[in-house]
Amino acid sequence: MPERDKKKSIGIHELYSQDPIAADKLLWGRETDSSRRGFLKKSGLLAMSAALGGYIPFASKMPGGLIPAAFAEAPEPFSIEGKEGLRVLNDRPINAETPAHLLDDDFTPAKYFFVRNNGLPPALDTIGDVDQWELEIAGESCLKPQTFTLAELKKRFKHYTYALTLECGGNGRSEFNPPAKGNQWSTGAVGCAKWTGVRLKDVLEACGIKDDAVYIGYYSADRHLSGDPNKDAISRGVPMHKALEEESLIAWGFNGEDIPYQNGYPLRLITAGWPASTCGKWLNKIVIRNKVHDGQKMTGQAYRVPCEPVAPGTKVADEEMCIIESMPVKSLITFPKSGVTHALKETFEFRGKAWAGDLAVKEMEVSIDFGATWQRAKLEKPVNRLAWQKWSANLKFPEPGYYEVWARATDSNGKAQPTILPGWNPKGYLNNACHRIAVQVV
Repeated sequence: MPERDKKKSIGIHELYSQDPIAADKLLWGRETDSSRRGFLKKSGLLAMSAALGGYIPFASKMPGGLIPAAFAEAPEPFSIEGKEGLRVLNDRPINAETPAHLLDDDFTPAKYFFVRNNGLPPALDTIGDVDQWELEIAGESCLKPQTFTLAELKKRFKHYTYALTLECGGNGRSEFNPPAKGNQWSTGAVGCAKWTGVRLKDVLEACGIKDDAVYIGYYSADRHLSGDPNKDAISRGVPMHKALEEESLIAWGFNGEDIPYQNGYPLRLITAGWPASTCGKWLNKIVIRNKVHDGQKMTGQAYRVPCEPVAPGTKVADEEMCIIESMPVKSLITFPKSGVTHALKETFEFRGKAWAGDLAVKEMEVSIDFGATWQRAKLEKPVNRLAWQKWSANLKFPEPGYYEVWARATDSNGKAQPTILPGWNPKGYLNNACHRIAVQVV
């Protein structure tokens, strides 16, 4: 590439990362609406083609204002004990996401499972003998409050193992505009592992559930960031119907081993399909409530979205926000890694994962022309309810140039992922826009 074009390429990349509106003006000649298709002005097309390293065959179909997937990769080295390749979001509390290409395994290995903390984990030396770790079951709607050690839970109740998908409610927050406060997750706050434990329903029923029970809540051993022992880092819950599902577990096992320390060792609540914040880590108490649980991050606007759609930037009153329940349909391209170079003559296999909260995924599609047309992908059934589903597609490209492969899932109720962004909300939750990767065809 000539030196002058190389400088232009770097400038466009940096401009998109620092000021996407200014980049849009440069490339498109106007401020753009990313929900519409736009046409690059001649100078913008040349600049973007130079930045991407080649011609863009489907430039006319590119949505206006779209930041190319090739510009989205910004890997940063990060090290957490027991983890590899995660991208740090902050370190107090520790939060780190998994690049999409590291989610290609059928079940997410411990080293690649994302970390979402609200407080400070209990120090390992305070956990001690895990067999003696205690779990209290109580609450105003519990007939026979009891405390079990982990050893007693394992001995008294039948064990179950399910592959279960956990996803942070804020996964994808970084794409919202106006920006929302909180961890700026891209796509990597998700994973699916084989969790082993006892059914939550078996333990709750052994302790007696009153007729007025409507919710459960959890308490955990992590500490509030302030250090105040009277404040919980997080204390959320779910309605009784979710708590009593067969797949809702009190778990100690992860892919046949102990749960990783940063993911809740030695005991964790699993209520898959809902925001992972309902899956309390370092679990030491569950309460059966006669009202919606009102613990830390259950009230106000935490893990809530507007009950009715609102315009971007709207201030929404607390009483007009509804608790998030089942997560929306979503998918990822896990192979190849974004930015790959591919030979024109060869067919290329793409593959990934798809999931749909409490539902199943019934259809997968892929596009190479910025969502103008779609073709069906092969979709596999889940190994059990609430596990993600594998998909694959073989693609050929019509000519050399820069392409983006987009993936779109449709759930069992017929609802598909939006191509760019779903409805805006003040906290930046539930972004299930299509995942896309960059491919250079030569």
